[in-house]
Amino acid sequence: MIQTLMKNWWLLALCGVLDAIYSATNFFMQDPDGSLALRKFAVQGTVVFLGRLALAAGACTIAAGIWRSAKGKCWLLVLNGLALSALGLILNGIFGFRISFRTIALLLVVMALSIGIFELATARTLRRHVPDKWFLGLAGAASVGFALVFLWIKPGPGAHADFLWFGSYFGFSAICMLGLGLRLNSLRGAIHRMAGSALPTR
Repeated sequence: MIQTLMKNWWLLALCGVLDAIYSATNFFMQDPDGSLALRKFAVQGTVVFLGRLALAAGACTIAAGIWRSAKGKCWLLVLNGLALSALGLILNGIFGFRISFRTIALLLVVMALSIGIFELATARTLRRHVPDKWFLGLAGAASVGFALVFLWIKPGPGAHADFLWFGSYFGFSAICMLGLGLRLNSLRGAIHRMAGSALPTR
């Protein structure tokens, strides 16, 4: 699994960039006084844009979990990508635009739990190879915390708290994905250097 992720580190990093744009868009929807700036421009167009971002990030996450590997598939990442893609389809209006916040919150719970368990498992796997493995462990625990929050909060439709929570979660997810992708690329480079130095000289 780790070998698969090292090969596909750039997909995780790209997913992190898309998550960051998603997060920034959610915060951009807010006026300084906390009211929704969405009312001042095309609501549906902005939501569809968010849906496309979610679909692209979901596709990257699924590909990172299964691409270029026959045995080392990461099903937790695939589950995360499927939930993210489902969110993208909902925001694109494929099921209509009358979707409750609870439905979206449950998808975010699946995303947060899957990525949290994945990060905790990865931290345990890399504990002998990565000196800053505590970052993954902390990120995993925080992801589980986000899942519990989304099970608990019940904001009303159109409440600006929805966008604050969404923006916060996707901002956190962006940091995790970017950090994990760059760390795996660093580990990949270190392994290649070790393999090169181990080759016999003539």
